[in-house]
Amino acid sequence: MTSTVKPTTEDWSDKRYLWLFSPAVPLLALISLIGFHYYGHSVWVWIVPMVIHLLIPVLDYTFGEDFSNPPESAVAMLDKDFFYTFLVILFVPFQLSGTIFGAYLVATHDLAWYEMLGLILSVGGFNGIGIATAHELGHKKEALEQWLAKITLAPTCYGHFYVEHNWGHHKRVSTPEDPASSRLGESFWAFLPRTVIGALRSGWHLEAERLARQGRGVWNIRNNNLQAWAMSVLLFGGLVAWLGWAVLPFLILQAMYGASLLEVVNYVEHYGLLRKKDASGKYERCQPEHSWNSNHIVGNILLYHLQRHSDHHAHPTRRYQALRHFEESPQLPSGYAAMITAAYCPPLWFALMNDRVMRHYGGDLSRVNVHPSARAAMEARYGRKGQASHAS
Repeated sequence: MTSTVKPTTEDWSDKRYLWLFSPAVPLLALISLIGFHYYGHSVWVWIVPMVIHLLIPVLDYTFGEDFSNPPESAVAMLDKDFFYTFLVILFVPFQLSGTIFGAYLVATHDLAWYEMLGLILSVGGFNGIGIATAHELGHKKEALEQWLAKITLAPTCYGHFYVEHNWGHHKRVSTPEDPASSRLGESFWAFLPRTVIGALRSGWHLEAERLARQGRGVWNIRNNNLQAWAMSVLLFGGLVAWLGWAVLPFLILQAMYGASLLEVVNYVEHYGLLRKKDASGKYERCQPEHSWNSNHIVGNILLYHLQRHSDHHAHPTRRYQALRHFEESPQLPSGYAAMITAAYCPPLWFALMNDRVMRHYGGDLSRVNVHPSARAAMEARYGRKGQASHAS
């Protein structure tokens, strides 16, 4: 399904001061953890999960969508404006402070199980969003931003994302070979182990190949995976040395949840979409039609325009403030916050998305990236060239 709203430049504004809300989630998380420390009420540790899964979807619905695009004459100015880069960098100290303070609360408070769970979801929640920050930083050419990307990935122990995403996912996106592209009929819970294992293997092999081309072995200080993982070891080791072994299970669990947030976003971004092969068997270049997009304002502000995903794949180094909407890109029914919540419930997700995928491809199942175990069910419902029966 494509957007029925044509992008414009006439009503575009750079939303300069709205972007100040971009680091809001880790800042809010830090405030909520401090509130729990001083006031002790359990609701404080549940604020972040409620914001992610309840408040942001409501705000997305309330404030709606923005289909306007920056004119090309403004792109160079936007790219050079350090104000926007500073807002991405500002996320990092809030994120690290919240992670450290969360570990401190575990070590110094006698927590009920539901308070521990809320703390895991809160800290893991903003660290999962932090992977979106690492995503923005890791695509840039400046060394400082690349190192900050690895630091931002440290709390989730997902440092290989820096390698796999840039040189694996961007090459294989929307193909059956890509572990980060979900397939029609594949639930998130089936996708999760496939993408976690696949990303780890891919990131390791890609870096081994890069180092081999330089005449270096994989166990080398220049290995980006080892550099990023070393930061996780340093962070977790420092916190255990300071606060004791009791914090290690908390750190591991919040890291697992944070990493799963990245992967559920990956699940949403390319569900069922497939690039065609030419006569030589080579995949076509990635186009706007190969990423699900959302123009919901609030989610885009909080995720540095990650929801304008098609333009990101077309121009990976383009900075978030200059990303554009394409009319031909398929549109999600809501922003990422609502969609990741729906993805946790496969029947709801399939009801929302399967017919959308089929409409996007004119009812032709042969053009869709179908999960092998679901192919028979998909063919029974849609046929190989059957128009989807209803809209969700």
